[in-house]
Amino acid sequence: MKFTDFNLKPTIQQAIAEAGFNEPSPVQKEAIPLILEGHDIIAQAQTGTGKTAAFGLPILSMMKADGTVEGLVIVPTRELAMQVSDELYRFGKASGLKTATVYGGASYSQQIERIRQASVVVATPGRLQDLMMSGKIKLNPQFVVLDEADEMLDMGFLDEIKNIFTFLPKNRQTLMFSATMPPMIRKLAEEILNHPKTVTVTKQERTNSDITQHYYVVEESERDDALVRLIDFKNPTKCIIFCRMKKEVDRLVSHLTSQGFKVSGLHGDMEQKQREVTIRAFKQGGIDIFVATDVAARGLDVNDVTHVFNYHIPFDSESYVHRIGRTGRAGKTGEAITLVTPVELRAIKRIEKDVGAKLVTQVIPTRQEVRDSKDNELLLQVANTQVTPQAITLVKTLQHDLDIVTIAHLLASMVQESSNIKGKENIGLRLEEIEMLLERMANQRGDSRNRGRQRNDRGGRNDRGGGNRHDRGGRNDRNDRSRQGPKNKHQQSQKKSN
Repeated sequence: MKFTDFNLKPTIQQAIAEAGFNEPSPVQKEAIPLILEGHDIIAQAQTGTGKTAAFGLPILSMMKADGTVEGLVIVPTRELAMQVSDELYRFGKASGLKTATVYGGASYSQQIERIRQASVVVATPGRLQDLMMSGKIKLNPQFVVLDEADEMLDMGFLDEIKNIFTFLPKNRQTLMFSATMPPMIRKLAEEILNHPKTVTVTKQERTNSDITQHYYVVEESERDDALVRLIDFKNPTKCIIFCRMKKEVDRLVSHLTSQGFKVSGLHGDMEQKQREVTIRAFKQGGIDIFVATDVAARGLDVNDVTHVFNYHIPFDSESYVHRIGRTGRAGKTGEAITLVTPVELRAIKRIEKDVGAKLVTQVIPTRQEVRDSKDNELLLQVANTQVTPQAITLVKTLQHDLDIVTIAHLLASMVQESSNIKGKENIGLRLEEIEMLLERMANQRGDSRNRGRQRNDRGGRNDRGGGNRHDRGGRNDRNDRSRQGPKNKHQQSQKKSN
């Protein structure tokens, strides 16, 4: 089956072709025809199975671009909201369809203005509920998507979801996607879906067992220093560093070049000839480090990549699997390293669940640890080096003025000078700090589940009235704010969404 087999309008087909998609994934094969026929659906599919396109392509194809909000997508986290919004905008821009991303901690007025210009709103539950209950926005979407439903349940958003649906029109097409189907999700589906069709897809793709997977927790401002320190410590033969954006690739190439590394970048703005020259240099050893975006690295076939670095954690598990699959090839072992901030730890746990692999946390080595490691490498290299006639001649010449011990000291100093370890002594969080964060995150998840059970035991929102829930809406903003990245990334995502 090809995407051209679906009855999608020409501008959507054009966007699919530009994205380089050809054959639909299993969930897309099953879901797209049902959605185009107008059915509500409940789909069990994990992150990374292509479900954003599974619901996005058909609903965008059926939209009229009449200046109103025709689609609403509800997702659990800010990061997922940004990713879904970007992907829907990419598919819909040729059709004149705009997206707005809505989450807590951002300006109400700016988000309301973007909603007024959008065809599709992608929102987290807390902020969306606040906007609706305060009367700041009124939405009448034809299509409503509940994405990662089980994740929202785990995060304690069940009451918010139920409340949001009281503000939505009854005459709508509702699509629910969830990786798992616990009883509470099935009960919610019965309440908000109308005679739904069921789609079930089990993801088969898993990471290579020959790839060791680690993550390091650092502050946002420490990413560059952490990356350089890890490259110094791991000493990769060939490595690929994945970035999210083209300008990030260019900046990182410039930074690593200034640190003395042989590095080149690869992104979508490069001409094909330049791309081919760069890849050839990487394969032949002219450069040791490749900095690339996900799209640019598709089809990259290099068998001796020893390390893959995720400068930023990828938006979804599919991208993670694709990235780290660049190493550990042709029967060789490889190592995948991901840099995350404390607020991104939840995303790491989601990836672990989706790909069926354990990502082990480690601590960025200190300057002294890197220095000791390089000294050991140097000693081993010296011990295994064959003495040449030219070296004997050189030492005899130096002995006219210097004793043999001084000559050895000078030569060792010259070698060590070329491997100077830069940066501060300690980078990133200590292991005990990471363990405390993980424990706190697990406790919060348990508390959220308990609150959800207690609310359901009391009969839910209707027993105590929606107004009280709104009075406590600040908690929702805090939940959304806790998943924010730095302000500059927030601004970039808003620009891309429009």
